Amino acid sequence: MAASFSAELLPSPATIAVTPAVRLAYVLQHFRLAYEQVPPVEIGYGPAATVTVAEGAGRFFADATPYPAAPNWREWQGQRLPFFFDNSPEQELLTLTPRTARINVDVVAAAFYLLSGWQEYFSDTRDRHGRFPYAVSVQQQYQFVTLPIVNYYFEVLKTAIEHVTSQPLRPRRWNGTAPFVGFITHDIDNLHGGWGTAARYLLRRGRLGGLAKLLAGKAIGGPAPWNNLEQVQQATAQFGAPSTFFILGNNHPALNGTPNADYAPDTAQFRARLGRLAAQGAEIASHGSYGTADNVEKLQEEIRRFEPASVLGNRFHYLCWEPRRTPSVVAAAGVAYDSTLGFAEHFGFRNSYCLPFFPFDFTSGRAHSFLEIPLNVMDATLHHPNYLQLMPKDILPALRPMLAEIERFGGVATVLWHNENFDPVNTINGPHQFAELMDYLQQRGAAFRTGSQIVAELCQLVNA
Repeated sequence: MAASFSAELLPSPATIAVTPAVRLAYVLQHFRLAYEQVPPVEIGYGPAATVTVAEGAGRFFADATPYPAAPNWREWQGQRLPFFFDNSPEQELLTLTPRTARINVDVVAAAFYLLSGWQEYFSDTRDRHGRFPYAVSVQQQYQFVTLPIVNYYFEVLKTAIEHVTSQPLRPRRWNGTAPFVGFITHDIDNLHGGWGTAARYLLRRGRLGGLAKLLAGKAIGGPAPWNNLEQVQQATAQFGAPSTFFILGNNHPALNGTPNADYAPDTAQFRARLGRLAAQGAEIASHGSYGTADNVEKLQEEIRRFEPASVLGNRFHYLCWEPRRTPSVVAAAGVAYDSTLGFAEHFGFRNSYCLPFFPFDFTSGRAHSFLEIPLNVMDATLHHPNYLQLMPKDILPALRPMLAEIERFGGVATVLWHNENFDPVNTINGPHQFAELMDYLQQRGAAFRTGSQIVAELCQLVNA
């Protein structure tokens, strides 16, 4: 349930002026990462620019309100799209002349609004976990959560640049060949559960021999059904994909009673186990426990528990993210990337973008130095009493259009499948549904990467 918190419970938003120049610099930084060999072209609001963008934001970014006026809907290459800050709906989207181009919608302001997370930064609405809820987002209000709208805005800009330079632009291909990337992740919350689920499954099917074996294993202290990290890695590796495991560094409940890990993360035995997984190609990353999203000291303390292993990535437990504080926590913690930003309630694009991006720092007016690899689909989202409740046969058909958008723009499909949902007794959002999704990604030619590999490849482009 969404709940409005009083302003006293939230950090105050920054008051920095987000000028047109600031917005333009941030948007073009990401545009140049999205396409290969973008030629030098003057792009801006002024009449001297080769590609001119109509200024349509007015005072919106000075007033610090979360929501702009309703978008106008336009057709673009067969797709109906919402355009915010469109003050001239009677004009065509693009006006092309022999040596110049004019975009008659402020796609720079619109792209900045969505990519920066402006709506959640300036909204005071949070759910019971302190998260910005999907229910109050523009993605839900205008029903475009499964469309990477910023990528479409970039495509308009790309078309204008191609016109004035006569040079075709194409989305970057991963490692020079792959059309898009699959980032396969597993949040490890529970290792010692699953006994009851397995027992009920066997009992309902009359498999009394299997039930007796299960209970005997529990009686002698055998591994629980969810203590399956090696099996998870094998299931992912069957499709040629490495696993990225997000490991909780805290096994004590949060102050409000919310559980963290049910395992001890810092024993020598567990560290050795993680080392073996890493030696076989997996990545070990931090799963910042409940309460660390606004506490850099706690997050750093948890990350240090993995030493001497190098932890480069993070995703917060329960997808907790306070937009006015968490980005600075991640930056100060020293990780190279985060992968928290997705809506728990619906698959799709929380920032309306299907590529990794550098979150906007509202205190400095520039991009943060860490990379956000957005989360697109979580197993719990697909079937949970509070979320979508999809039937097993409907999961892949529901996801295909979103995945096709990622493929179209050369993006990253980030998948979160918890280890407990690799239990064979789960026939709803379990191993069979995971295998169907992985088979689809493999057949479509996805290159599978860990989070740190994605960072390395994009950092090469930044430094080139």
